[in-house]
Amino acid sequence: MNNAVGNTARLIGAGLRALLVLTVICGVLYPLAVTGIAQAAFHDQANGSEVKDHTGAVVGSSVIGQGYGDDLRWFQSRPAAGLGQNTINTQYALLVSGASNKAADNPDLVKAVREAQQKVVADNTVPGFTPTLAQVPADAVTSSGSGLDPAISPAYAALQVRRIAAKNHLPVAKVEQLVAAHTEGRTLGFMGDPRVNVLELNVALKSLAG
Repeated sequence: MNNAVGNTARLIGAGLRALLVLTVICGVLYPLAVTGIAQAAFHDQANGSEVKDHTGAVVGSSVIGQGYGDDLRWFQSRPAAGLGQNTINTQYALLVSGASNKAADNPDLVKAVREAQQKVVADNTVPGFTPTLAQVPADAVTSSGSGLDPAISPAYAALQVRRIAAKNHLPVAKVEQLVAAHTEGRTLGFMGDPRVNVLELNVALKSLAG
């Protein structure tokens, strides 16, 4: 009986010691080490790839898109149900992420794309410039797979330049320079397509427009 009690006590003691050691290693030391490495080697990414405005205030993340509703003073993102609405460029609300999974010939998708094309043309029509349907790039009327793409194509950004200039009382050339300065090339020179981060571009626009 005493041997049984002693063995049980030893097993409990060994289990508690193992629990303590593993808790310290896996619950304290390992997270601290990983956090330290992440902060040292990937500081921006580890903190959410924050984007700040000219005052230093965080206005969002460079890897998550934002929506700007129908406020045509700003460059518009790709259409997506996942983007939070943000007309003042100071906050972000995640709604949903995911694709529609509709086929290219799905009647609802075709209808939505055609309506989006008409809206893009209407929104970007200004005195002296009326875009054609052929000038509307695919990313202007379709969402990304996640619905949270933070970037648009340089072609879509260029299509919006004249509207942005008119709405913000800026020279077209200044807005074109702004887009060019925020256009990124292919990753590592060969992966993906050139792109423009909409949030970063709008932060720069806000600063330029005062």
